[in-house]
Amino acid sequence: MNITDPIYSDENKAREHLESIQWPNGPICPHCGNVDPTRITKLEGKSTRPGVYKCKECRKPFSVTVGSVMERSHIPLNKWLLAMHLMNASKKGMSAHQLHRTLDIGYQSAWFMCHRIREAMRIKKFDTPLGGKFKTVEVDETYIGGKATNRKSRKVKPKRAVVALVQRDGDVRSFPIKAVNSRTMGALLRKQVSKKVHLMTDDSNIYPKLGKKFNRHSTVNHSIEEYVRGDVYTNTVENYFSILKRGVIGTFHHISNQHLPMYLAEFDFRYNARGVSDTERTEKAIRGAVGKRLLYRQPDTEKVVQTQS
Repeated sequence: MNITDPIYSDENKAREHLESIQWPNGPICPHCGNVDPTRITKLEGKSTRPGVYKCKECRKPFSVTVGSVMERSHIPLNKWLLAMHLMNASKKGMSAHQLHRTLDIGYQSAWFMCHRIREAMRIKKFDTPLGGKFKTVEVDETYIGGKATNRKSRKVKPKRAVVALVQRDGDVRSFPIKAVNSRTMGALLRKQVSKKVHLMTDDSNIYPKLGKKFNRHSTVNHSIEEYVRGDVYTNTVENYFSILKRGVIGTFHHISNQHLPMYLAEFDFRYNARGVSDTERTEKAIRGAVGKRLLYRQPDTEKVVQTQS
């Protein structure tokens, strides 16, 4: 990362950078999808802010931020780009307090900005299950939450179970679940993992029955300190959990059950884009910001964050 790059200090340069990523072939109207350059006009004048276009098809003005997580934000675009790069370059995450100090913006603004960037990282819907023929998928669960000794005060809620599905040399998908049992795990595996895979798990008693529905199922017996037997192990998924736990303990300290899926989406995104540079990972997140909105407060509930698709 070159901190002296003008895109991190000049809002116009930042806007031009966003346009080059989101509109590589020219402006696209987010209202009607018009891509005809002869039917899109760039508005210029003293009363018009830079970067505004008007579509002649639907007759609506737009900019590169319309229809994205950055829409209607009063934070300068150069600070948005810097925040995106910091969150994508930090292996264990970047806290809202750190961004609040680094970007010189309010803490609430930094917190909401982090969630909007996580929304850009989040995959709305998985098109295909993990794995396939000759592929291996590791499955394991962990628990996120406060220590049991602190729970005696009744101020700390019980830990939340998180299940991760990792394809070796491939992607990870992690999900918070209410309970780790054959019913919930069975429903998750049927939807997210191909039946053709070689399933790898630990020796939990919920997996033998579920494993019969896959091409192969192998286990390692952690209760007798067996962790590797040939190519049978769950070290890949445990390595992912180690990064997640370091982020929770060292960076965020506390994650509410309500927002846990957003944090998991952030760690999944960085893990799945681990083979590219920080700049390429950031550009991927910028492209993922299109077509998503995140409102700060729902009008009829106490929930703080609302996703609009």
